[in-house]
This record gives sequence, C-alpha cells and structure tokens, in this order.
Amino acid sequence: MQLYALEYNSERENLIISEHGRHVQKLINHAITIEDRSKRQRFVESVVNLMHQMNPQTKNVAEYKERLWKHVFRISDYKLDVDAPEGVLITKPSEDKRVANLGYPKMEKRFRHYGRNVQELVRKALTMEIGEKRDAFVEIIGSYMKLAYRTWNREHYVNDEIIMADLRALSKGELVMSDDITFNNLKYTPPKPHNRGRNQGNKNRNNRNSNSRNSNNRNNNRNRNRK
Repeated sequence: MQLYALEYNSERENLIISEHGRHVQKLINHAITIEDRSKRQRFVESVVNLMHQMNPQTKNVAEYKERLWKHVFRISDYKLDVDAPEGVLITKPSEDKRVANLGYPKMEKRFRHYGRNVQELVRKALTMEIGEKRDAFVEIIGSYMKLAYRTWNREHYVNDEIIMADLRALSKGELVMSDDITFNNLKYTPPKPHNRGRNQGNKNRNNRNSNSRNSNNRNNNRNRNRK
C-alpha cells in the first residue's frame, strides 16, 4: 500500500487570486511549462472557459472574459507566452507605483483618555513664544483635559494639580504653570431637541379633536330637527 504525504496550506505557494481557487492556479502554472505554443494557447483558452463555467451567474456580465484573461496573466506573474483575445490589453503594473504604507499616528498610552488632539495641542503650545498668549492657550488645554478626565472616569476626583502634572508629563517638563492658576470647568451642553415634529403632532391632535367635536354637534342638531 502506497502512502502519500499530506500537503498543508502552509507549505503551498501563495494563492494569487483566491476567487478562482488553487487548482486553477496549478493549471496556469502547468501551462507555462508547455513547450509547444499552439498547445499552450489551446490549454490556456480551456482554462479560461473553465473559470467562466465556475461562475455561471456572471455569464451576462460585460467584459467578464477580459477580466478572466487579465487574471490568468496576473496569476502567471506575466510569464505566460500566449495571445490574449483581440481587444484585451494586458499590461504589467509597474513596481514603482506601489502605494507606500501609511504611518499610524503615535500617541502616549498613559494619556489615551485625553485623546490625540490634546497631545497635538500640547505640541502646538511648545512652538509658541513664552508669554501671556501661550499661558492662555495652555489654560484652555488644561480646562479641556479636566473635562475629558471627568468624562473618562466620573467616579475619580480630579483637581488642577493632577491636570498640571499630566501637562508637564505630556510636554516633557517644558510646560510649567504657576501654582495659582485654575482650570475652568468646561461643561458640555447637548443641543436642544427639535420640537417641530412634536408641535406638529400636537397640532394634528388638536385638529382631530376639533373635527370630532364639530361632527358631534352636527349630529345633535340633526336629532333635534327630527324631533
């Protein structure tokens, strides 16, 4: 009895386009090894037809076969020497057009409850000239930090000393305020609900009640006239 070694996905080559599966990728890789060009052309055309049959719901989709031919060349890493149908333009993407990785904004983990904008404001304050204008700007930052701290932890008491200590830590000791400074307690006032719909509903109910009363009065008048 002959035993075959199991093939794990971790040991296989990367799947270029998972939409078509690994077997289609193996067929395309096999097509690269076919030496006779005419046989290779017929083989690839059969693979494209197979890919089309695997997705019958897309038979009426325009330009779907053109998309399949582009996928075939992409899976083969553009090493496949065959002729694409007329009108299908195959172009290998330039490596220079790769999008650079976007840097993720860094922030102090200890002060995440203040948010990244507060840390940006602290950096802005460090670029300002020392004076009354910077002190007023730092006072606004501290007042907002006090509000953010209370929103983050309502059960924990926060005073100006805690805010000033965090300001010094965020600015690496460069923002030092006088001891007599006080940070105002900013309050968040939610917008008032729009009463237009409520007033309109009350108006409609009043109209219905008025119409009901008028209808009852007309019925009573008819009954009196009949008597």
